[in-house]
Amino acid sequence: MKVPCYDCNTVTELEVGFEVVNFVCPACCSLYVKQDDGQFKRKSKYKPNKDGFAFAVGNKGFLKGKEYTVTGMMVKVVGRVHLWREYILTNATNEFVYLSEVNGHWIFLKEIEDKYDVKKHPRSLEYKEDNFNLYEYCDAAIETAQGFFDFSLPNTWIHMVEYIRPPFMVSIEKMDNVETTYLGEYISKDEIRKAFPSSLLRYQTGVNVVQPFYFNLSNTAIIFCLFALLIISSNWYIYKDQIEQNVFSKEITFDRYNNKELLSDSFELKGGSAPLTIWVSTEVDNSWANVDIALVDEKTNEETHANKDIEYYSGYEDGSSWTEGKQSEEFNICGVKGGKYHLLIKPQKAPEDVRNNVMKFKVVWNEPSNRNVWLVIIFMIVILVIIGFARFNFEKRRWADSSYSPYSE
Repeated sequence: MKVPCYDCNTVTELEVGFEVVNFVCPACCSLYVKQDDGQFKRKSKYKPNKDGFAFAVGNKGFLKGKEYTVTGMMVKVVGRVHLWREYILTNATNEFVYLSEVNGHWIFLKEIEDKYDVKKHPRSLEYKEDNFNLYEYCDAAIETAQGFFDFSLPNTWIHMVEYIRPPFMVSIEKMDNVETTYLGEYISKDEIRKAFPSSLLRYQTGVNVVQPFYFNLSNTAIIFCLFALLIISSNWYIYKDQIEQNVFSKEITFDRYNNKELLSDSFELKGGSAPLTIWVSTEVDNSWANVDIALVDEKTNEETHANKDIEYYSGYEDGSSWTEGKQSEEFNICGVKGGKYHLLIKPQKAPEDVRNNVMKFKVVWNEPSNRNVWLVIIFMIVILVIIGFARFNFEKRRWADSSYSPYSE
């Protein structure tokens, strides 16, 4: 079909499979009405779309498994403030679908046969056993248009009622006393870009009326619960037969081992990883002592060192006594896995300390700690709380422009 514009001398050509009732010149936005003789007569003129459209009339794209052609485009406005762009797409079988774009967000819409009585704007409606909540009703006007239309573009208000259940919506429009119901679904910007590579897509801002939240909170909670159950079960299975094991207990003298290494007997640890706890005590008095302990893996000769100072000081000053430090210490070598080991112990004391001559040791391979298990579970709970808080704020932003927000005070 070729349609010349007598206002700007532009000829628009596009093969369409439907009867064209109105044509709007893409160059100058002149509106033409088809006469009984099949000719188009200029009726009026829309103002140009200063912000432009994402597509051009005649653009083709592959969307939802079908190839579509952009045949018409409109800008609808509410109150001269809120506006959105709508694109009419048709395929080879003359099936009509629609794309609605606002602030860079896209909704894919198809006409459905369901009819609803929304004269009194009920707060919810049911579609295929799902409840949709009333978001808004308004009167919109067509600010500008381009392309071929199988209906008469109205010069009066279009009454609209919108119900949402993100990422879906049910939109009901009444135009020239004809009521039409559409089912809409949020569609990603990437999908639009893939379908129409030459399109000019705007940056996304704000939260769209049916934009899904980034995470499915219920599914995430289920996954986290299953993961926590798996961790707890695995931890129990690995450590169910593991008990506390004394691996070394000895009392040594400084006159024999001061600044010298003591080699322990070999010992075998059986089970999963657990901390190795070391108790050491010596009767230091206004002095210090030190011990360096190396845990040696006899299979790999890998050494894990731990070093600890033992200090104890006391005195009397300004009418009161004081003490600092203590004569025993406890420390861990963490994450010691099963295997065959021995210890290298090197004690040391202050050279001027002649009274203290004994250092006592006790080394125990503990029962496995559940600390890491609970840390992971607590971390998952914190993540869920953060996601829940983010979702709450996301929904508040979604409903911010609605008169029926469940988050309004």
